[in-house]
Amino acid sequence: MVDKVFLILYMALITPLYVLALPFLYFFSKRKIKYKISLPARFFLKKNEPFNADGIWFHVCSFGEARAIYPLLDALPKEHLRLSTTTQTGYEAISLKQKEQSRYLPFEPLLFRWLKPQKVLLVMEAEFWYLLFALAKSRGAKTLLINARMSDRSFPKYQRISWFYKMIFRHIDEVYAQSALDKERLELLGAKNVQVIGNIKLADIPKASKSLTKPKNLLICGASTHEGEEQLILEAFVALKKEEPQARLIVVPRHPERFDMVASLVEFYASKEHYSWHRYSQNEALNSDIIVADVLGELVNIYAISDIVILGGAFAKVGGHNAAEAAQFGCKIISGEHYFNQRDIFSMIEGISIVSQENLARRLQQHGQLIKTKIIQKTDISPILESIRKEL
Repeated sequence: MVDKVFLILYMALITPLYVLALPFLYFFSKRKIKYKISLPARFFLKKNEPFNADGIWFHVCSFGEARAIYPLLDALPKEHLRLSTTTQTGYEAISLKQKEQSRYLPFEPLLFRWLKPQKVLLVMEAEFWYLLFALAKSRGAKTLLINARMSDRSFPKYQRISWFYKMIFRHIDEVYAQSALDKERLELLGAKNVQVIGNIKLADIPKASKSLTKPKNLLICGASTHEGEEQLILEAFVALKKEEPQARLIVVPRHPERFDMVASLVEFYASKEHYSWHRYSQNEALNSDIIVADVLGELVNIYAISDIVILGGAFAKVGGHNAAEAAQFGCKIISGEHYFNQRDIFSMIEGISIVSQENLARRLQQHGQLIKTKIIQKTDISPILESIRKEL
């Protein structure tokens, strides 16, 4: 009875909001390239047919989350896989594993007629969609929340509406948490059957797909950068170049829609400081002072030859990115202070240097004092696979 009343109230809230938002969503889908396919698919079901029934359904958000589930996907029969996401980069990643059964997740009111019965639903990290879990479970799926986390920043916000998350967790059968602290916080929000297995992103760290020629010069990689971080890294690099003129920098923006903007910023700095620069998509040789890596899928290859990695996403208040991809090569890593979404991964890596924005340039100049990073712990995904196989 409680679930039925909550469902009615929930639908009474989100359905009018959905209807009111439709004109704006249509407008953005026409004006923004990054939303051209995802918004029509998610909110209008354009070219977004339901999955085949009776599969193993994984739902992820970002490219990183999609890449993290590859070891799970590789261990399961491909014909059983059903993969969904909410982002363009996430879709590109899941499509590599199961093109025929990859979809954008429809917005919740549309799930009633879109969602077919599946054997298992696995949702990554913090994708807390009430109707996704409730409908999947009511139509026969075992429901799992995997790689679950609850950051220092997010937990107080979740606590304030803990009654809502308690309703969601009523429909989640098993939770696989990243850390003991995550388990404690999730249980306070109503999670049950919580098991700590570590961060899935450490289960199978992406390897280099090809060998790049490392220049003899000191090579710095500004990795997975966000707005504001490129300028910070460029200013630190300019300071370093005064002491080490032969140093080189590769800037790798996190999102492809920012490639052109970052290239313009680099061009400005290069002109001002009389540096050479080029775009990696036009020339893969690392023979300029600054290179803009305006391509997808090359970051790990670049890590493999980098001496120092300035890891983005933590100078801006984004939450950080996966440091293990660089640490596997022993790179010296400098990160900002805002790595709250990567706390567990950072705790499993020895040697990361955490600095404020103001101290980045100085720390880079003192790079001789940095130590090479080392991964000191990995993750066991076998409990998740065992749970899935019980339903096959």
